[in-house]
This record gives sequence, C-alpha cells and structure tokens, in this order.
Amino acid sequence: MEDSVKFYLELAVKKGVADLFLIAGRNIAMKQGTTFQNASAERLMPKDSEKLVRELYDLAKRPIPENALTWDDDFALSLPGLARFRVNVFKQRGSLAAVIRIVKFGIPDWKALGITENVMRLTELTRGLALVTGPAGSGKSTTLACVVDAINRTRNCHIITIEDPIEYLHRNQLSIVSQRELSIDTESYVTALRASLRQAPDVILLGEMRDLDTIQIAMTAAETGHFVISTLHTVGAVNTIDRIIDVFPPAQQQQVRVQLSQVLRTVVSQQLLPAVDGSLVPAFEVMRLNNAIRNLVRDSRVHQIDGVIQTSAAEGMISMDESILRLRREGKITNETALYSAVNPEQLQRKLPR
Repeated sequence: MEDSVKFYLELAVKKGVADLFLIAGRNIAMKQGTTFQNASAERLMPKDSEKLVRELYDLAKRPIPENALTWDDDFALSLPGLARFRVNVFKQRGSLAAVIRIVKFGIPDWKALGITENVMRLTELTRGLALVTGPAGSGKSTTLACVVDAINRTRNCHIITIEDPIEYLHRNQLSIVSQRELSIDTESYVTALRASLRQAPDVILLGEMRDLDTIQIAMTAAETGHFVISTLHTVGAVNTIDRIIDVFPPAQQQQVRVQLSQVLRTVVSQQLLPAVDGSLVPAFEVMRLNNAIRNLVRDSRVHQIDGVIQTSAAEGMISMDESILRLRREGKITNETALYSAVNPEQLQRKLPR
C-alpha cells in the first residue's frame, strides 16, 4: 500500500462521503448514507493500517500513545483548503484501525440539512438547560453547531464550548466564541465546566453530559442564569429525563426532579433515516417544558409526557412519530423506513399513505 493517508482523506472529501474506514483485513472503505464503497484496490494488512494511523497522528501534530493498550483515542485534525476530520483510533484483532468523520470547513446551512425551525428556536433561549439527544451518529454535533452559529450571528454573547474533540470551528462574529478541547485545552468536562462559570459565559455548550458530576454542575450553571446546551445518548424526552434522574442516588432523586423541572427548557431528540434518494434525512421530537410537563417531571409521572407532546403542536412540540409521518407524506422516506424507525409502529401504520 503506497498511497498516504492524505491521499484517502482528499479522495473522501472529493467523493463527498461522510466517513472513512481504515481497518485491516478489508479494503479502505468510504460510507455515504447507508452504503459503503471501496477506496482502495487492495485489502489493508496490519502493517498498512498502522502506517496510515501513524500518518494521521503526524498530520494532527499529536503525540502517539506510548502504551499499546491506550489506543482508544479521539482527536481532530485540519488540512488547510480541504476539510476538518474527526478521528477515532482503536485496536481490533491486535491491529490499529481508525474511523474518520469528514467535517467540512464552515457551518452547514441548517435548512439544507433538514433541521426544522422549531428545533432552531433553541437560539431564542437565554437561560436554563436544553438537550439534544439521540443515538451515536444521529447528527447531534451538527445540530449543536448550527444553533451556536445562529446565536453567534445574532447576539452579543460569550459562548464557551467544551468538546471532545472540537469538530466545527466558529469565528467570532457578534459573539465571542471560546472553544476548548479535552486533553488539549482542559483535563475533563468537569474541570472545564467548573472553570467556565468564572469566565463570564452567557452560553455554555457541553459536548456530552457523561456522569453525575458533569450533570450536577451543568444543572447548577443553568440554575444560576446561564444557557447550557448539551447532549445525551438517549432517544426521546421521557428516556432523557429518566436517564438524568437515575444517575443520582435514590435519596437525591426527588430533589433532582424538582430542580430539573425548573431548569430544563427543551429536549430535542433526533435520528437520521435513510431517504429514498440514498441520503440521510433527520427526524426530530421536540419537547418544551410548559406547566403541565413541569408538574409531570416534579411528580415522577414522566411516562405521561408523550401524551402532552402529541397535543401541544401549537406550542412548537412534535412527537417523533409525527415527524416521521411528515417525512413519509413528503415522499422523503418509504413506509418500511417509517415503521422501522417509529416509536409506536402499530399506531403509525394506520396513518401511513398507501
């Protein structure tokens, strides 16, 4: 294998794919939508994949881990005039491998991506906690980038982002944007989040709420007049609220329900569905905390929230199944995709066009 990793990065950008896979035992692969295509004529041998991974570290000007057992590494790199790349390096079957996400320079157009206006209303919030949730690879980081960009363009704020790694670069516009990356600019989410409260923030973007300490500080920051926006790997508002509460010891959970009912403003849950044209299209559930939902959260009746979402379209809410149904009626997805992705497929089936 004579080609450099830069050659394949350039090829991936030229082809417009989303991900590049460097895994020994098969050809270098590129993924666009739901399909794979080969980028190399030959299968990678372990020595080939190691060579390409080491080149990634060289391009990123990043030290190579000394301990072979610590080859679980996330970092970003930029190639001027080409693109940014989010890299995850790992070991499989004893050989080095990498999955690389292509992130174009500049912030994408949210309308072109299919992000809806009721999702972009997150930019109107000035305090409290907002969460963008969904499985890995569902586009949460891109949605957050679009929200931060819109705030940056329209408000005078100090925006602090804490990310692992930094994907989209934000230029200072009406706002000042301070972007911090784990392991380069700060030790951990908790350390950076605590410090951010002394850095005159208006908006804090937290890449992920991973543990009890992070969640606790994020809620405190939201409670003290900041707008905090973060992500969780959950699907749906009900699962998101349950996940946050379950992180805390049982003796604290009622207190957390009360606190969460006061600081939480919006939960956006999203997933990417295969479209009929081979691309991916987003579906969104949007929950906004009104008085009814605040009472349900405080009184441990979160299982009733889905019913409130379904009857609160006038307040900008939408259920996941209603969002999926709209995509089907617009001809963007098939009936099969709609039913596979639905929360309640039996109910949705009765509404689908024949």
